[in-house]
Order: sequence, then structure tokens, then C-alpha cells
Amino acid sequence: PKYTKAYVRRMTAYEKTDQSEEALRDAKEALNLDPQNKEIRKHVNRLQKVEDERMEKLKEETMGKLKDLGNSILGNFGLSLDNFKAQQDPSTGSYNISFQN
Repeated sequence: PKYTKAYVRRMTAYEKTDQSEEALRDAKEALNLDPQNKEIRKHVNRLQKVEDERMEKLKEETMGKLKDLGNSILGNFGLSLDNFKAQQDPSTGSYNISFQN
């Protein structure tokens, strides 16, 4: 669609079916077509917050599952992920992992 109204309607439908990523994409596309529209800008800001929260929750859930998987493997050797410490190097963004007793 090339009409903002169509994007906004589809955005609303996506939002009602809990598809926040698709809703945000359509809201941004509608804003690209009509950058002066304050109502669409509000939708983009609101949906961006919803999507950020969803991604953060998904990241936490994934990390929890990965930690459980790591602990189940390391448990065979009498270890746990709690025995390791990861420190991020601020200059490169890479991580240094060290073993702790």
C-alpha cells in the first residue's frame, strides 16, 4: 500500500493480534509517507516502547534457557556457569571469560 490510512489500519490489526514488530514496521512506513502526522508519530513512539520491552523480555528468556542448557552440560563435570565470570572490554566490546572457584 502507498496510502498512510492503509498502513495505519493494518498496523491496528497487527497490534490487536499481538504482532508488535509488524505493527511498528507499518507505523514507520506510514510516518515515512506522512512525516508531519503527529498521530502516526505517537503510534511509532508507543509501538517502539512495546517492541523494545518485548525484545528485552525475549532476550532475558533466551539467556535463561541458554544458562540452563550450559549448566546441564557443565553439571556432568561438576561445574556450573556460576563458576565463570564474563567481563566486557569497554574499548572493543568483546568479552573475557575467567574461571572462579
